[in-house]
Amino acid sequence: MSGHSKFKTIMHRKGAQDAKRSRVFARLVREITVAAKLGGGDVDHNPRLRAAVIAARAESMPKDNIDKAIKKAESSLDADKLEEIRYEGFGPKGVAFIIECFSDNKNKTAADIRSFLRKSGGDLGTPGSVTYLFDRVGIIKFNKENINFDDIFEVAVNAGADEVEDYDDEYEVKCEVERFTTVRDALMEKFGDPKFAGLVWLPKSPVMVSAADLESIEKLEDILDEYEAVQNLFSNYDTEE
Repeated sequence: MSGHSKFKTIMHRKGAQDAKRSRVFARLVREITVAAKLGGGDVDHNPRLRAAVIAARAESMPKDNIDKAIKKAESSLDADKLEEIRYEGFGPKGVAFIIECFSDNKNKTAADIRSFLRKSGGDLGTPGSVTYLFDRVGIIKFNKENINFDDIFEVAVNAGADEVEDYDDEYEVKCEVERFTTVRDALMEKFGDPKFAGLVWLPKSPVMVSAADLESIEKLEDILDEYEAVQNLFSNYDTEE
């Protein structure tokens, strides 16, 4: 019985991982399609599309999938129907959430997001009610393999980056939104594709939560992550030691 149970656990875990990967790919395809629709299918002349393609490659999306997403933008009306919407609100224990969505029915999406937040003990806020708690910055990450800190620091700072952090297995470069494309391209020219490159919302002062409160917050994150319209999700909590 134990062997059978272990097998079921492994298969359940694999199924969950496959489902998450499928959601990631779907979001990447939406971003590529919308970026190509708005700015054209030339990666070299469309910064948003280039960022989307870089993100797709970082997730090991096959090149054929990327090419199909770009071509879809040229022949499909689906991208025209999608609106970019940012929702702001609060979850359990006053944790702030920024929820970036693509939706072809913003009224339904807003109602669903509000319902998710309310069921968790929070609520949907008005525009600007949460963003002041965050900084909008560019982040570029590289695996440390074959990259010297002094080298990446020099390239990043010369290109206009504000910080370069040295973590256990990666370097993280932070820059202003306006300098993101310049810094990213300078780093890519020297070091190749990054592990991650994008614009994110970083909390200014994280809300500290206990281990007992963490479960309800993570449950809300899972619900939002599984919701089809959600493209990016940011929150401002940290766990107490």
